[in-house]
Amino acid sequence: MRPRAEITAFVDEVVAPRAAEFDRAGRIDGKMVGEFAARGLWGAVLPEADGGTGAGMTALAELHEEIGRGCAAMRSLLTVHSMVLYALDRWGSETMRRRWRADLVAGAALGAFCLTEPAAGSDFAALQATAVRAGDEWVLNGHKLWVTGGKLADVLLVFARTAKGPAAFLVDAAEPGVRRSPVEHVTGTRGSQVAEIVFEQCRVGPDAMIGPEGMGLAIATGVLDIGRFSVAAGCVGLLQACLEACVRYASTRRQGGVLLREHQLVQQMISTIATNTRAARLLVWQAARLKDAGSPDTIMATCMAKQFAATAAVAAANDAVQLHGARGCSDEYPVARYLRDAKVMEIIEGSTQLQHVLIATDACLNRARVVAID
Repeated sequence: MRPRAEITAFVDEVVAPRAAEFDRAGRIDGKMVGEFAARGLWGAVLPEADGGTGAGMTALAELHEEIGRGCAAMRSLLTVHSMVLYALDRWGSETMRRRWRADLVAGAALGAFCLTEPAAGSDFAALQATAVRAGDEWVLNGHKLWVTGGKLADVLLVFARTAKGPAAFLVDAAEPGVRRSPVEHVTGTRGSQVAEIVFEQCRVGPDAMIGPEGMGLAIATGVLDIGRFSVAAGCVGLLQACLEACVRYASTRRQGGVLLREHQLVQQMISTIATNTRAARLLVWQAARLKDAGSPDTIMATCMAKQFAATAAVAAANDAVQLHGARGCSDEYPVARYLRDAKVMEIIEGSTQLQHVLIATDACLNRARVVAID
């Protein structure tokens, strides 16, 4: 993994200056995809031994924080791509790895995660997409919605119900029977090119299945843990961006003859954002260290980090808009985009309410056991 200072400079010089443009256009262009490829960032979720550029989960958290600070839409694309690459590397067959891993690591192919459906949402028990055997092939039929990166993805990680239960498939987006259309005018992360994807008699080979038939729920749980982790880290980046924006504005804008930063209520806003940024970062780092240690406690640590960081990011962005006044409601400053992007974080990869349910259930089952950081 590249040093954090180098990634920070990359975000400041290359990513952040184009975030507003991507938001207005509703797309990330190929040049930015290439910038990430040139720095080896698309494969960061994998260790170097597996062809990636990763150096552990703390480094991955720092990467997603920095990208999230600069452009939440770009971070969202990196998140779903990382989820697909993680699933391929952990559960994919050797044939599948040979076909896709090098291109995914290099950013020559991009991945997208296809779980949510119009009626079922992300509820596995109500999953309606199907995969039926036809000789040596599988025939997929179903409708997936809110697919981040779905408009430009080359590889789709698709969850469908088989005779033995839910299963995961890796599908070439260019296959006949794959039809996708853009989802436009979304609230936030507008550059992430969300799509709905319909599978109509889509035939894939026997090697398309990831893991054993019926193992889809377990695979989705592992993949979503990576997604939630990166979203939590990205929310820390949003918090940091809100903090920096507020400090900049409060240090130049005068009200009542003094700088805004001299007003106590403004100081309270900045103090709260600064404290929540540090708290969220520490929660993410704890989840990262538990992941690196191979501890099962990392699942719940990730849920806590995601719930806290996403909630704090929305509050911070709301305060940032308030502090900027009428200017905060316009495109003159980035804080309006931060608020729209932050709200999306409370919904994706498991809503804030779902995280509360999971955290409370775990606390009751384990009698509120304290998990040490080390």
